[in-house]
Amino acid sequence: MEGLLIHALLRELAPELPAQNLGPAFPDEGSLAVLLKGRSGRIFNLVLRYRPPSPSLVLEEGTLLGEPKTPFQRQLWARVKGPLMEAEQLKLDRVVLLRFAGEKGFVDTPPSTLVFEATGRNANLLLLDKAGRILGVDRVITQEVNRYRELRPGLPYTPPPPYEKLDPRTLKAEDLKPLLGRPLKEVVRHVDGVGLELMRELARRAGLTPETPLDEAALERVFQALKGLVEDPALRTALTEELRAKWAEEEKEALRKPLLEALERERKTLLARLADYQRALDRLEEAAALRQKADLLLARLKEVPKGAEKVVLEGFDGKSVEVALDPTLSPQENAKKLYERARRLEALAERALDLIPKTEAKVQALEGEMARLRQADLAELLALTQKPREGKGPKVGLRYTSPSGFAVWVGRNAKENDLLTRAAHSEDLWFHAQGVPGSHVILKVEGQNPPLEDLLFAARLAAYHSKARGETQVPVDYTRKKHVWRPRKAAPGQVLYTHAKTLFVEGALPQEGGEG
Repeated sequence: MEGLLIHALLRELAPELPAQNLGPAFPDEGSLAVLLKGRSGRIFNLVLRYRPPSPSLVLEEGTLLGEPKTPFQRQLWARVKGPLMEAEQLKLDRVVLLRFAGEKGFVDTPPSTLVFEATGRNANLLLLDKAGRILGVDRVITQEVNRYRELRPGLPYTPPPPYEKLDPRTLKAEDLKPLLGRPLKEVVRHVDGVGLELMRELARRAGLTPETPLDEAALERVFQALKGLVEDPALRTALTEELRAKWAEEEKEALRKPLLEALERERKTLLARLADYQRALDRLEEAAALRQKADLLLARLKEVPKGAEKVVLEGFDGKSVEVALDPTLSPQENAKKLYERARRLEALAERALDLIPKTEAKVQALEGEMARLRQADLAELLALTQKPREGKGPKVGLRYTSPSGFAVWVGRNAKENDLLTRAAHSEDLWFHAQGVPGSHVILKVEGQNPPLEDLLFAARLAAYHSKARGETQVPVDYTRKKHVWRPRKAAPGQVLYTHAKTLFVEGALPQEGGEG
């Protein structure tokens, strides 16, 4: 959820504060709905959906039900009491502080603050006491995952890292000058509260495309559209036919460009090889001359001075021939060296004769593929973008086969862990030894439910390829890959995950299956 959308919702909520708290509900494990009665008498739910990857904050009418389903939700049930006094957004960031007054009773409930971090895959919900100390948190974050801050009970709350961006509520037209000549999509990097969805909405309102380089006139249109976006950030989808066609064409070009560049790099490599092969053919005459000099040395052994660096001999045609020598070798050894050089040149030329037609055919095929790519429509380009190119680069990670025949990938270091996890299908199963450094293990099931023996096989691989190797009872967590994500600014291989189950296995290499 983007910053300006949160700002608009809090602007709608502000006139209703302080609002009477009629009690919380928990529709599911990742949602909190606080029923409020505003100053106007309006009754509505403030709904926080706080689990990644798509958190949201909305106002909903009607009745939402649900008992607490997790220990953290039971804590919220007990501690979030009294009127909602204030709802504050940090700058235009996706962080909201909701302050509740607490209530008097047989046992008083002190004031508390809910911190809703609607930060995509790093989304979280925290409960703070009056002093800003963390009482509870949906997802505990340790230093192993985030070196900047820890989020766990007992620690003072630290907001996400600070940043400097333009505030669209107060910016002036000249503040956008750094965007001159740059594509409109870079507004996300410079203007607070605007993410990818609002950037597209901004482009629509300005009558531009995300790829449009901004001149003075376009910059003024963006400035006016930004002002309108602050007042009304609601997303719309209507585009003029002309703009829709322009967006589609730019999307095609954005997809086409890297594909063509990859083919052009491959073509240049093949052309360079062809040039090498041609040079090898051109050096056949040099090979013949080397053989002639070697023959001459053997025929004129007595005329070659010992230790000489060169010698001039009468050739078989009566002309003088200069032969360079290695003074540390005998005339016979020098002749042998010349023969070897000639054979290498002849072998290269022979290989070139074989490879030239094959390489020329590859170049022709590449040029044909490039020509087809230049004419491809959007659907074809999307399909080509998603299709892996075979035979490129070394195999990443270790490969095993589970007892039922599923492929299993195992990362051997942080980079491979990151690559394998990103390359996995969203419905593959991801395994990792709990609480210790180790390999990411992918069981390639693509949505299928494998037998227990396959789960145990992958879990044992995760245990064996971890710091818990050799232990008898290693807890290994597993979940669908779609529930695994790398936090922003985290190092390769560092991830967070949800919806995990745990298997206890021996930290030894499984005997079944085989390594690929």
